[in-house]
Amino acid sequence: MADEKTFEQKPRAIKPMRGGRGMPVPKGMIKKGTLGRLLKTAFKYYPWQIVIVIVCILISSSGSLISSLFMNTLIDTIIPKGIAQGFEAAAWDLTALILLMGGMYGIVVLATFFYNRLMATITQGLLYRLRTEMFAKMQTLPIKYFDTHAHGEIMSTYTNDTDATRQLIGQSIPSLLSNVLTLVISICVMLTFSFWLSLVVAVSTVLMFFVVKKIGGRSAKYMIAQQTSLAKEEGFVEEMIKGQKVVKVFTHEDEAKEKFDEYNEKLFSDSKKAHIFGNVLGPIIGNIGNFNYVFLTIFGGLFMLTGWTNYGFNNVFVGGGLVTVGVIVPFLGMSRNFSMIINQISQQVSMIAMGLAGASRVFTLMDETPETDDGYVTLVNAKEVDGILTETEERTGVWAWKHYHKADDTTTYTRLRGDIVMDMVDFGYVPEKQVLTDVTLYAKPGQKIAFVGATGAGKTTITNLINRFYDIADGKIRYDGINVNKIKKADLRRSLGIVLQDVNLFTGTVMENIRYGRLDATDEECIEAARLANADDFIRRLPNGYETMLTGNGANLSQGQRQLLSIARAAVADAPAMILDEATSSIDTRTEALVTDGMDKLMKGRSVFVIAHRLSTVRNSDAIMVLEKGRIIERGTHEQLIEQKGTYYQLYTGAFELE
Repeated sequence: MADEKTFEQKPRAIKPMRGGRGMPVPKGMIKKGTLGRLLKTAFKYYPWQIVIVIVCILISSSGSLISSLFMNTLIDTIIPKGIAQGFEAAAWDLTALILLMGGMYGIVVLATFFYNRLMATITQGLLYRLRTEMFAKMQTLPIKYFDTHAHGEIMSTYTNDTDATRQLIGQSIPSLLSNVLTLVISICVMLTFSFWLSLVVAVSTVLMFFVVKKIGGRSAKYMIAQQTSLAKEEGFVEEMIKGQKVVKVFTHEDEAKEKFDEYNEKLFSDSKKAHIFGNVLGPIIGNIGNFNYVFLTIFGGLFMLTGWTNYGFNNVFVGGGLVTVGVIVPFLGMSRNFSMIINQISQQVSMIAMGLAGASRVFTLMDETPETDDGYVTLVNAKEVDGILTETEERTGVWAWKHYHKADDTTTYTRLRGDIVMDMVDFGYVPEKQVLTDVTLYAKPGQKIAFVGATGAGKTTITNLINRFYDIADGKIRYDGINVNKIKKADLRRSLGIVLQDVNLFTGTVMENIRYGRLDATDEECIEAARLANADDFIRRLPNGYETMLTGNGANLSQGQRQLLSIARAAVADAPAMILDEATSSIDTRTEALVTDGMDKLMKGRSVFVIAHRLSTVRNSDAIMVLEKGRIIERGTHEQLIEQKGTYYQLYTGAFELE
């Protein structure tokens, strides 16, 4: 099993202040293929809507040229006709032109309205699906992922990065497409009007794009850096909110502010640079456009007065000139519009880069390797008839492992008893540092096995391996004689009730929090579990009893009350094996008696693994394992270990402390 040594980092509380890794794309790089993937996803869910949007954008983009065509026809056709034949002769042509222009503008307005409305549906629908896929993927990720990523930065993916993606989909891409189409149409029309004037525009256009590349690229770079800095700052703020009591207890408010100032200063620096480059880009492009306007006026006048032959596309001459007034006037308008379009495109560069960086982080989360599960042995309800276990649909209180044997195409049922064996287990969170070495232990059904030792000795690691939050590097773990690698992880964990030192309560009623242990449990079963855990008395004294709402991780309850609810939750799950991880280490002695009594009732008839710092809670264990630096150095009952007068004896008598 050496190939399973793929661990990267020992679980710890990631602190953004120390450079927590957070989501990848750490240097603000955009993941290759992000835009294509985003567009492919959009086309997957909204194919015909996107086609309609593109058509509407094409119509809308043509609207900016209506006035230029109108001016050209008015100056070169209608006005000369009115001068030569009288106003009455040109009145009908003018009326028809106005009606035509009004109708075209009406179509443009409808197309613009329609595509913006469709884009709102596409954008929000796509974000809905991305968030759904992200959350669904997050549920498949291993515990290792959350141990090695700052929670605040993960949250930033759901907030800042999805918002940047929203702007990219809903605003930047449609705007860019509209501007590019308008640009292409403008170039075609300008070439049709005058090849020579188009050359003047081409020179300024090259200069504009050079400026966009240099300055816009810098703006995009810092926009991406701003997104990364914002995620890190939010990660730090989230950590400080959770640890505010600790901050105040140790009077580290000033240090916290200083550290926040460092993150805020980095965010300020990146944001400032991004917006400096972004803000100067527009005026520079605008001024290049102004110079272009002046040059067009000068060259237009010269071309109108010259008698050169026109080698371009325009064949209408007045007085032998290269261009007419009817060409110059609309051309000046088109050139002004041309400069505005390039300016708008330049402003989109940084927003598109930021949106792509956000989408990269979203897709990075979605592409994380899910928790692998090659197990095929499942946990089923069973009943025993004439000494033979058979599978049943109803809940009988009897569980069995359903084991399909491919070799002979048979299925066997093994009663779930809670017999757990670890045989010569090695494990390390990272290959270069081994945490457990040659750990061998067994827990017979109904036995209580306790682990004691200093912090970092490997106690919690053992329980993490039993429920396969992490996979071992070498050795075997067997559950009722079955290698745990063969058991589906969901079924394995369903067979293990867990009471942790850090209780997590969810927003909802007390009843709903207890029922979290088994979602199909009835109210009566939840109340019975609460009685078993000694929680019923304090619950009934709450304002609304079992219907009392809990928020903020049960902040309106004491630590002991929260722990009792945790025991009730484990009780309603009714698992045959239990893991109790320092469940009484943070409560007072009086409450500990209640919690201990509740746990004793919960442990009755079950295989139990107990991790405790208070050695008084493990005296009645069937076996006590003393760990030191990842090895079991002593094992036996309380009395046997006291007689040995080794490490456990020294711990128990206070010769030295666990910590």
